[in-house]
Amino acid sequence: MTELMSMMTRSRFLRSCLLGATGLAAQRKRPNVLFLTVDDLRPELGIYGASHVKSPNLDALGRTGMVFTRAYCQQAVCNPSRASVLTGLRPDTLRVWDLKTGFRETTPNAITLPQHFKQSGYHTVNSGKLFHNVLPDPMSWSEPEMRIDGYPFDPDAVYRDADQVEWLEQRKTQIRKQGQEQQHIDRYGQWYLKSGACEAPDVPDNAYYDGAQTDAAILKLSELKRRNQPFFFGVGYYRPHLPFNAPKKYWDLYDRKKLPLAANPFLPKNAPLMAGNMNRELRGYRDFSGVPRPDQGTLSEEQARLLRHGYFASVSYVDAQIGRLLGELDRLRLSENTIVVLWGDHGWKLGEHNGWGKMTNYEVDTRVPLIIRAPGYRGGQRCDRIVECVDMYPTLCEAAGLKLSPELEGLSMVPLLLDPQSRFKSAAFSQFLREGIWIAPDGVEYMGYCIRTDRHRYVEWVKWKEKTLAARELYDLVEDPQENVNRIGVAGTEALVAQLAARLKRGWRGERP
Repeated sequence: MTELMSMMTRSRFLRSCLLGATGLAAQRKRPNVLFLTVDDLRPELGIYGASHVKSPNLDALGRTGMVFTRAYCQQAVCNPSRASVLTGLRPDTLRVWDLKTGFRETTPNAITLPQHFKQSGYHTVNSGKLFHNVLPDPMSWSEPEMRIDGYPFDPDAVYRDADQVEWLEQRKTQIRKQGQEQQHIDRYGQWYLKSGACEAPDVPDNAYYDGAQTDAAILKLSELKRRNQPFFFGVGYYRPHLPFNAPKKYWDLYDRKKLPLAANPFLPKNAPLMAGNMNRELRGYRDFSGVPRPDQGTLSEEQARLLRHGYFASVSYVDAQIGRLLGELDRLRLSENTIVVLWGDHGWKLGEHNGWGKMTNYEVDTRVPLIIRAPGYRGGQRCDRIVECVDMYPTLCEAAGLKLSPELEGLSMVPLLLDPQSRFKSAAFSQFLREGIWIAPDGVEYMGYCIRTDRHRYVEWVKWKEKTLAARELYDLVEDPQENVNRIGVAGTEALVAQLAARLKRGWRGERP
């Protein structure tokens, strides 16, 4: 705690020294916040060194803000990751580890990030997927969530290709005949159906939800400006989440035959079975329903190229929408006093470790893109320090001049916005609850607790009900950056494992990493 206070004091001192007349003026006027989250976006963008990905607008944002190259989520699946970010609490504190548990059920008095801004005089609004799609939080917002005409509450799987739409209607008819409507309808009365994993119709951007909501968000920005009140505007984008449905022009940006394939399409050597992704998500689409588990088989090259093509096309589609929104922010002259945050809720495997999806503790799933552009802070910088998604809540509070709540479990990254070489965390913590039904008939659940240090990743898999150790993993990311060999049991690693195990336990007790 002393170290934390020291960092905060140094942050305020540096800020007062580095802010010029423009920065001081912005400081006196509370900054707005444009909070952009992108579902399943891994840090494979031009600004992160991926020249094969067409992401000009996110790259431009990175050139004017701070690009965090080693940011880690707290759990690589939507609901727990988003709940952690938006409450500033870790999954074990919230007791949210799956897709169906709302944090208000377990922690009803939590004050969310937008709720805190609302209580501090901000007008808070949202569109799209900020919290998990079927678990919204009306308490966080000053007005009801923006609704886009013609779209369901959960626009995860929107199809525009005629064949896909016809198949879905036939499926609905079949379900009705079987009297099984209820199990295929979510809690908000929407059909929960998916067709193919990809489509590329020649349609305008707003034929899909992300384009339509960007149209609405552009209009909302003008309305927010007229309010003459600081705002917190959360916009959540669905792509590149499956299905990889995007207008044809974004598919046309890529030559499928030239796209690089995963360099390690195999499970890590000596890794326990529960550590791998089970391709559970991909098997939910009719054209990939027969995909084997990573330990039982692999996709064909044709299938792999199709999915990678679809993913990158979806990234470029969302990039264009964010570019439109940021362009309107500039046109309205709001950029000079608006904090812009761009983050992905977790990574996504595109064949790495023979997996397709998130839901592991590996680097490819836990590492996320994070870009912050804030008035009064010098842009065009990169920060290689380890940071966590749970750090976003205190960072935005300090950058906006709001009081920090003592229960927050992250650290403010403001010192890094001022000086990316500042001392910060020495480790990040992630976890994942593996449901046993997906790996063994015994139905045992395993929780994997993970610490990622500057060089190593160490994981302990615990039988969740018994709380007994079942397996461990150790990776050296200097010698083995793709985490292809589990080094547990290798001679000479015993002392290192003991040290990492102790640090892991301290971290999960709430001590500062």
